[in-house]
Amino acid sequence: MDLDQLFWQATLDDIKQGYTDESSQFTCLLCGKGIEKGIIYPQDGLLYEAEKYMQHHITTEHKSVFHYLISLNKKMTGLTDHQNNILRLFYEGKTDQEIKEELEIGSATTIRHHRFALKEKERQAKTFLAMMELLKEQDQKEDSHVPIHKTATMVDERYDVTLSEEQELLEKYFPNGIGQQLVRFPKREKHKIVVLRAISKLLDDSKQYTEKELNEIIQPIYEDYVQIRRYLIEYGFMDRQDDGSTYWLKK
Repeated sequence: MDLDQLFWQATLDDIKQGYTDESSQFTCLLCGKGIEKGIIYPQDGLLYEAEKYMQHHITTEHKSVFHYLISLNKKMTGLTDHQNNILRLFYEGKTDQEIKEELEIGSATTIRHHRFALKEKERQAKTFLAMMELLKEQDQKEDSHVPIHKTATMVDERYDVTLSEEQELLEKYFPNGIGQQLVRFPKREKHKIVVLRAISKLLDDSKQYTEKELNEIIQPIYEDYVQIRRYLIEYGFMDRQDDGSTYWLKK
């Protein structure tokens, strides 16, 4: 199961702690790192059992689950930039007066109004989540959708792709198998997402690629490798250094 699918299928409790408890390991939902059970891990002069080491990993690599989640695209969180900033300051324990001064807005009363509005958003989210869970239980035959990658830059109807639809498109554009030559690069946005997602899965998420190395992977798949490389960045599958010297999969 890929990281996006693992993340979106995780329970709320697992997402809050940032990792899942699987049979042989703990898996970080934020980056995919696995910590094998039954091993003692030395770090900075201390010894950690597996779950404690996973918690240490999240703190050192991601700061906190909250900081990771709030850094996601606003289409994923449903927050405006203003709400994002206020939530971050709430999490950091700032008082209403300190937030007012830092953001240079309104008054302490205005900040209290934002607290109330966010609590209302929480209540609405709980209600909606409960309804969706009940709907899922009612319609067991529903064809599941392909999980949206968490680093997507544009989230709209182009991501409305079911698993069966994705398989049909992959067979259409990669008749000889994923990783083999692409018949053509699609014009339809929905189809582009499917093709780019498939190509991104050919890359190692723990590796940083030079432009030359990335080109050598893409060119056998499609002759206009520059276009594919550009779209992988544009659609949020990959990131790069400003000078184009290094590329990597976004997590």
